[in-house]
Amino acid sequence: MSRKALTALVLATATAAALTACQSGTSGQDAKAGKSGSTAKPSKSTKPADPFAGLSALEIADRSMKATTGASSVHLRGDVEDEDAGGRIHVDMALSTKNECRGTFGMGSSGGMEMIKAGDTIYMKYDEAFLREQSKTESKETVDEMVAMLGGKWAKTSATGADSEDIAGFCDLDTVLEGAEDVGSGGSASPGATATAASSATRAGTAQVDGAKAVVLKLKDGKDRYTLYVAAEGKPYLLRMVSTGKDTGTLTFGDYDKPLSVRKPPGKILDLDALGAQNT
Repeated sequence: MSRKALTALVLATATAAALTACQSGTSGQDAKAGKSGSTAKPSKSTKPADPFAGLSALEIADRSMKATTGASSVHLRGDVEDEDAGGRIHVDMALSTKNECRGTFGMGSSGGMEMIKAGDTIYMKYDEAFLREQSKTESKETVDEMVAMLGGKWAKTSATGADSEDIAGFCDLDTVLEGAEDVGSGGSASPGATATAASSATRAGTAQVDGAKAVVLKLKDGKDRYTLYVAAEGKPYLLRMVSTGKDTGTLTFGDYDKPLSVRKPPGKILDLDALGAQNT
């Protein structure tokens, strides 16, 4: 299960991967857009000024990633195609730099689970469809016993255990966005390098994301295509990322720096670590 939990991170880290592929510079179209923005005359209308005037798409992406990785918490939701799971991964999680999280994680039509990480403990509640899918290689008797024991009930395990390392990492915002702080800044690309036809980034107007105005960035890397939506008001947080490449999907970001309240679920909780110790 830990392997498939990590696949929920694919879309978040795809942002860094996509932009890193474009770090060699801006396309000619984007360069012209940046030049035009820096020399435009002030408008006489009441239309707000472009907060990114004169910046290339990669420079905007750089600012966005720095703001995003500097946040103390974020709520992310969306889905991405996962070849190993044979369908789509669905995620709706709030997480923080305090290594805490709460939300849901699903596997297409194969059910899902609720998860809370508070302190050094991970709490999980699986539905029957998820349990049956994850244990489909086991005997029917074993699967039925597992469903009877865990289905629809809260269970807990130590976040520091060897088997919990991957899923605990998912609850750490720093881990989810690891490496993104270098996106768009040029990375290891040579100074003054220009993008090739197979790797480019351009601005593509504005849009609304959950009521917030965003600048739209289009990125291209070979056959892969990505669209980023960057907040045009306040801090330039990443608001949404859409991939139409190999792993198609959409991830929306929100509730930046909002205090995250996590607590132990009420009622009886099955201790998986104690159960495991009894069976050894």
